[in-house]
Amino acid sequence: MLKAALAIICFAGVLSAAEAQTLDECIERGLQHNYNLQITRNEQEIAHNNATWANAGGAPTVDATARVSPSWTQMDRSVARATGKVNSQDNAFDNALSAGVTLNWTLFDGYKIQTNYKQLQLLEQQGEIATRMAVEDLVADISAEYYNYLQQLIRQQHYRYTMSLSRERLRIADTNYEIGRFSGLDRQLARSDYHADSAAYILQSEAVMSSCIRLNKLMGNDDVDRIIVVGDTSIVVRNNLQLSDLWQRAQVANTSLLYAKQNSQMAELDMKKVMARNYPYLKLSGQYGYNYNVYSKGINSQRHNLGLSAGLTLGFNIFDGNRRRERQNAQLAIQNRQLKQEQLQLDLRADLATCWQSYRNDLELLNLQRENLKIAESNMQSAMERYKIGNLSGFDMRQVQKNLLDAEEKVLQAEYDAKLCEISLLLMSGDIAVYLEK
Repeated sequence: MLKAALAIICFAGVLSAAEAQTLDECIERGLQHNYNLQITRNEQEIAHNNATWANAGGAPTVDATARVSPSWTQMDRSVARATGKVNSQDNAFDNALSAGVTLNWTLFDGYKIQTNYKQLQLLEQQGEIATRMAVEDLVADISAEYYNYLQQLIRQQHYRYTMSLSRERLRIADTNYEIGRFSGLDRQLARSDYHADSAAYILQSEAVMSSCIRLNKLMGNDDVDRIIVVGDTSIVVRNNLQLSDLWQRAQVANTSLLYAKQNSQMAELDMKKVMARNYPYLKLSGQYGYNYNVYSKGINSQRHNLGLSAGLTLGFNIFDGNRRRERQNAQLAIQNRQLKQEQLQLDLRADLATCWQSYRNDLELLNLQRENLKIAESNMQSAMERYKIGNLSGFDMRQVQKNLLDAEEKVLQAEYDAKLCEISLLLMSGDIAVYLEK
């Protein structure tokens, strides 16, 4: 693994002169520029702006109005007086002008306004939870892709090292062929294996670039094919996680569970809104206005008044035909939300336990594969010495070389699998933010 680490450092220097980026730096970049996260934050801001008493219906409405109503009567118009006298008018033109300010205010409606306000506040809290959930998911996604990118880089160096071994084997085969120690078949096999390893290295370079593009996308980099120089040279797995601690933390910090609890509270508030219709309502209305009338014919040529009027309306909805049905549905909705919360908690417990078992198995497997790698490296050194002096066939040399590559691959895969389990466990427990710690 030391060879791969040193090779990555050299490779990073060749790719870019930029300063190496650590995982927390990649995450910080993503938290600032990821487009999906920015959208979620805007939605949270909308929920915050909506959580007002006025939006819940608790504020009065004030309207200013003005109206002009001219009327013209071409035909005769008869006006009967109280004395019994009838006056006939023709071509009468009247005009009415009114302007004023009207206030309407619901003072009480069975606590429905208060319940609306609590729901808006709860939606604001859900917006915060949704943002936190999006942040945690993004941290997990960037962490997983970061270590996948590092895995691909290390694998690329394994292929490069294997290619260098094949190149050295080809050189030895050429030299021994010229002095008559090796046959032409050994020489051709060495050349064929060198070409195969070169092709594998080229294909692995494509995998490296694909992972780099995905990581740039998660970080919100417009230049998605920009080479990222990672600051780590190996995948380090935490081996001190405890299932009991993770579960205790998950019950109070898991964002999906918190969101489900808020959904249950929302259903309870819906029931309160239904029950609010069992109470009377009280509304205040008032108007301050000016009226001006002009008459072309008649005793009064004009009339105007300016004044204030106000009133209270007290009412009670006796029957609307839907209250019982809505109350039953609201009660069933509360039960369903509670059942979903309990199901989510059970699912979380099962997922946590399953991932924990995989995590422990991967750690044990990793230790075994590291031991195998030491043996494969030792065998490789011995085989190369024997091959140089002609005491080992090209076929056997190739097999030892493949064993080394397989051992390196198994260690790398075990490290990455264990790291993915670690990320999943921390995500479920609500502790994924530890990857932001420097």
